[in-house]
Amino acid sequence: MTTRLTPLDASFLYLERPNAVMHVGAVLVFDGDQTAPGQEELLARVSRRIAQVPRYRQRVRSVPGGVANPVWVTDEAFDVTYHVRRSALPRPGTRQQLDEFVARVLARPLDRARPLWELYLVEGLQSGGFALVTKTHQALVDGVEAVDIAEVVLDDEPVEHEPREAPWAPGREPSDVALVVGALVGAVRRPGRLVEVARNGASELRSAGERVTAGVSQVVSALASTSRSTTRSPLNGPTGSARRFVSVDTDLEDYRAVRRGVDRGDVGLEPSVNDVILAVITGALRTWLESRGEHVTRSTSVRVLVPVSVHASHDDGDRLSACIIDLPVGEPTPLVRLHQIAYAMWRQVDRGRALGAATLAGLAGFASPTLHSLGSRLGAVASRSLFNLVVTNVPGPQTPRFLGRATMTDTYPVMPVAEGQALAIGVTSYDGRVHYGINADRDLVPDLDVLAAAITESLDELLDHA
Repeated sequence: MTTRLTPLDASFLYLERPNAVMHVGAVLVFDGDQTAPGQEELLARVSRRIAQVPRYRQRVRSVPGGVANPVWVTDEAFDVTYHVRRSALPRPGTRQQLDEFVARVLARPLDRARPLWELYLVEGLQSGGFALVTKTHQALVDGVEAVDIAEVVLDDEPVEHEPREAPWAPGREPSDVALVVGALVGAVRRPGRLVEVARNGASELRSAGERVTAGVSQVVSALASTSRSTTRSPLNGPTGSARRFVSVDTDLEDYRAVRRGVDRGDVGLEPSVNDVILAVITGALRTWLESRGEHVTRSTSVRVLVPVSVHASHDDGDRLSACIIDLPVGEPTPLVRLHQIAYAMWRQVDRGRALGAATLAGLAGFASPTLHSLGSRLGAVASRSLFNLVVTNVPGPQTPRFLGRATMTDTYPVMPVAEGQALAIGVTSYDGRVHYGINADRDLVPDLDVLAAAITESLDELLDHA
């Protein structure tokens, strides 16, 4: 049985270029007290877990003649050993060496002839532990049929022995004739569809454009609360295919301390932890721009897209929204920056100017499983015209997660760098820590280490003033 890709999932395949890959990733670091699982043990774990998520054994197959969207078909030659790989860092196995490994692996496109995911077990860490590095294409992670591979393999408590995998037999792939017949049957039911798709194999991109047009009024509303139009900056430029990646660790309690120590001010707003994180990033960007000799004035700002979870009505529960705000990097006083960010976020969320989940679905045609994927998907659609940078902050579990008996100590998101942008920032809180994953174009941001160091400096600056 085949499943046709949704129009926007198909468009992410069409849009992908060597300099703009469309997969998300994660770096999971595990305690040095536990040895890495053996290869057979890891293969058995992954094989058993993906049995619950069939999409991980499916690959994308085009319909002959481009008369319909590509389809998901079972990979008859599925080989888990191709997708689950093992590597080791050279001595001494520093965090910088792991970051460089991540940058090189995540920059490479996934093999379209196979299921669109990879998992690397990396040994030789200086801490004595090991890491898992994941790559999952956004066409695969749709929030309905599949979630990121990292969510599949982790547990909430230690697991001594993984149960044996049940035997698996692949279904037979459809022939080209069957695919065309299936498309024609669909065309009979929707005759205009065949004409539309047959004109161009990438015509689904036009469908995405129609969704953008449908949501433009709400985009304008969101942008109305920002102070300027986007301008060229070191955050934008001709994106290449090589990447740099850097990870930064901070303490969640420090953000809470800043929040507790801040005077609400005249507007009566209490900053959230997310606001404090954005203020930290703002201060870091200010330091980074000044280190490059950029002219930073009080009016200098960086426009960012910030996906957030908004508590709606009692019946609706939480919904996803995306705020587009200007980070006040030109403001020299840390607490003033924080108040300005808190107010800007409040204006968009509480006054209904944030882009809601329904609008985001209209803009980008997806239902994202995580805010990281949400931000990267939306950023890929409209990055050049709406904002300079995507910043995603996903609150993670505050209790440990496990791979077998090994405890995960750190987790870093790896956001794809959109074409025309210099970097993407993902933030995840986990077990009392706040972890930053900063992915950047290798040539546009040769000084990524300066930005990374500025993250901790900016947080210390806020703590000193709170």
